[in-house]
Amino acid sequence: MEDSQSEEFESEELFEHHRVEVDPGQQPLRVDKFLTNLIAHMSRSRLQLSARAGYVRINGTPVKPNAKVKPGDVVTVELPQPVRKFELVPEPMDLDILFEDDAVLVLNKPANLVVHPGNGNYTGTLIHGVVHHLMSAPLPTTDRTGEVPRPGLVHRLDKDTTGIMVLGKTELAMTSLSEQFFERTVDRRYHALVWGDVKEDGTVTGHIGRHRRDRKLFQVFEYGEEGKHAVTHYRVLERLGPVTLVECKLETGRTHQIRVHMKHIGHPLFGDVQYGGNKAVRGVAGGKYTAFLNNCFDTLPRQALHAKSLAFTHPATGEWLTFERALPSDMDEVISRWKAYLS
Repeated sequence: MEDSQSEEFESEELFEHHRVEVDPGQQPLRVDKFLTNLIAHMSRSRLQLSARAGYVRINGTPVKPNAKVKPGDVVTVELPQPVRKFELVPEPMDLDILFEDDAVLVLNKPANLVVHPGNGNYTGTLIHGVVHHLMSAPLPTTDRTGEVPRPGLVHRLDKDTTGIMVLGKTELAMTSLSEQFFERTVDRRYHALVWGDVKEDGTVTGHIGRHRRDRKLFQVFEYGEEGKHAVTHYRVLERLGPVTLVECKLETGRTHQIRVHMKHIGHPLFGDVQYGGNKAVRGVAGGKYTAFLNNCFDTLPRQALHAKSLAFTHPATGEWLTFERALPSDMDEVISRWKAYLS
């Protein structure tokens, strides 16, 4: 019976929906638990059913839900239905370009803009605008094939996080930038307005993975059984009573890393709806204070987080490039209001 089921499975056409390479520092972990931390829209029970059906594979071999992943493994989820295809149609968009040559494109991302298409965002993303820009630009040194270009996205910013990003325009540039991010030789610094009086500079170290109850959120797993290794260094820039302006330097680049790490140490980002920063975390409640906060939240209806600077080695020239961008107007305005309120 098992042989006939195996033959039927092998003859079924499957399509790869997810592919994950296990980090070098990952401890042995059940594959269903491992994937639950990484795939937002699939519950653990659904992953277990998929594994029992032969759709979850480690290094190409179908495995059961309790199979253990180890460093270097390639884990895939392959399903009978094809991956939803969509055409990347160039869309005109005002881009704040800081630097561009034949290899890289450095730009400043505004708030309320998704970076990459997917998960319901199939139009209107930053990549759609970048593709339009590349199609409209003069021909580069290498001949254009006529196909829609695929910008090399090597890192992302959350929809409501502003600041500097770099994209590779060639395979060589994308590979070089990816290696730099992986090897942690890129210097990334963010400015964040956080709740509370941050007493001193410090470092947050804690594995980050999908929240066990809300798959759209992330959380810190202190003991390293779940999630991925993550390190954030922070230093105080200015204390403003109930809030503090800090600079965060990323050693790793996990989804929502700064937002999750700062919440974990009791300092959620000001205005962060998903992680509890859109309410009075500090300060004495009262009519004047509540009105002031509501006014700030109206001005800055997002997390107060800005990718302030980015430095990397140019993939072609080897030159060390550094870019900075001032705080966006909404974040700058709220900081000014805090100063005026405390004066």
